[in-house]
Amino acid sequence: MNKPTLAALSVAVLALGMAAASAGPRDNANAPGAGMQNGAKPQSSKAVTQTSDTLTLSDAQRKLAWQDLYMDSLNQDTPAGFNAVVGASVPNTIVIAPVTAQAGSDVPPLKPYAFAMVQKKLVIVNPSNRKVADVIAR
Repeated sequence: MNKPTLAALSVAVLALGMAAASAGPRDNANAPGAGMQNGAKPQSSKAVTQTSDTLTLSDAQRKLAWQDLYMDSLNQDTPAGFNAVVGASVPNTIVIAPVTAQAGSDVPPLKPYAFAMVQKKLVIVNPSNRKVADVIAR
């Protein structure tokens, strides 16, 4: 197996492991509607965060996101013609992974997003359309 293929495979396996870890255990007792009677509607104490094609984080949130997500070992080669800027479409050759549970806890607006490491930058991606929502660099 050549080195680029091995690196891509390693990134993919790590991304799958991170996705599984961030999903956490499944407990049906906490599922929507569990324990509800008489057609009562569920009430949520937390607002649902929606993904969009842009994400605005404070400097403190950006610093926490960097600390929680940046891993130099996940840095991927940049495909020709791709520049990691807000609004750009992330090519399918770049592996994206769901934001980790820790990062989602530290920076709640990140929860519905995915990320990739490209050009030594933390690229926050809308997973529904693979658009870059934010780029965090040191």
